[in-house]
Amino acid sequence: MRNIVRKLTPQFLLDWYRSSKKKAVKAQLENDKSKGEIITKEDLIQQFQSIGLKAGDHLLVHSSLSKIGFVEHGPKDVVDALLEVVGSEGNLLMPNSPNAEYQLNYIQTLDCFDVMNSPSKLGAISEYFRLLPNAKRSAHPTEPVSCIGPDANYFTQEHFGELTPYTNKSPFYRISEKGGKILYLGVTFDNAGTNLHTLEDAVENFKFPVYYPEIFEAKVRLENGAEHTMKTKVHNPEQSKKRKCDGLIPLFEQKGILKKVKIGKANALLVDAKGLLETMIAEYNQNGVTMYTPNGSE
Repeated sequence: MRNIVRKLTPQFLLDWYRSSKKKAVKAQLENDKSKGEIITKEDLIQQFQSIGLKAGDHLLVHSSLSKIGFVEHGPKDVVDALLEVVGSEGNLLMPNSPNAEYQLNYIQTLDCFDVMNSPSKLGAISEYFRLLPNAKRSAHPTEPVSCIGPDANYFTQEHFGELTPYTNKSPFYRISEKGGKILYLGVTFDNAGTNLHTLEDAVENFKFPVYYPEIFEAKVRLENGAEHTMKTKVHNPEQSKKRKCDGLIPLFEQKGILKKVKIGKANALLVDAKGLLETMIAEYNQNGVTMYTPNGSE
């Protein structure tokens, strides 16, 4: 329904709505600050630990800073808290795509994806994390991911050159392979359900036409400045409009691989990444469950 409304609404009204929403969020955060409702790094550490995050975790995080409330030092406190919780033996990953709209629109206008300089469109926390000097960013032009930790190369180095960004060489698959966790911090599957796409590459002949028929050549400027081209598929926007990602939440909750938690003022989801992939494959094969058919075959 949201996609239909967006499609039918004139662009100037969408721009006005987004601008008004940003102003309202900013005003609310300033109000929180004036009342002394300030969330510190220490608060975040305690809350992350209380939901089950611990040293040695491999953790992929999708986030919305404003949903948490007024954080004393903004994205820095969130990232510092997460890094402290997973510790030196753990790995912290954050998707930071330079695109927040349909992949087709993005790829058709892309001149070059610059690993070092193309900014994240997935929020302030992901952009702050991307810019840290010890963050290693994967080189897939549509869905790059940055990682800090001892296994950063394992998570990121083979993403470049993959025909889709969700293969078994992708950070999204490897967080499952490594037995990691996924934290949806102030977001849900509907606006951050990237890992759900690993199913579509993990099974043979996925039953929905999720990819656009044309394969695109994308220019990528690597960390060392060298430029290469690679082929990539992108999602078919007509199929993307049929997603019902949050409809999968009750199933994952029932299977014990997802729990609803709270960080600051943000509703959050903590997910067992390996359990997510295994459950998606099993439910697809047995019952036809997908993000397009969360209740099974139609």
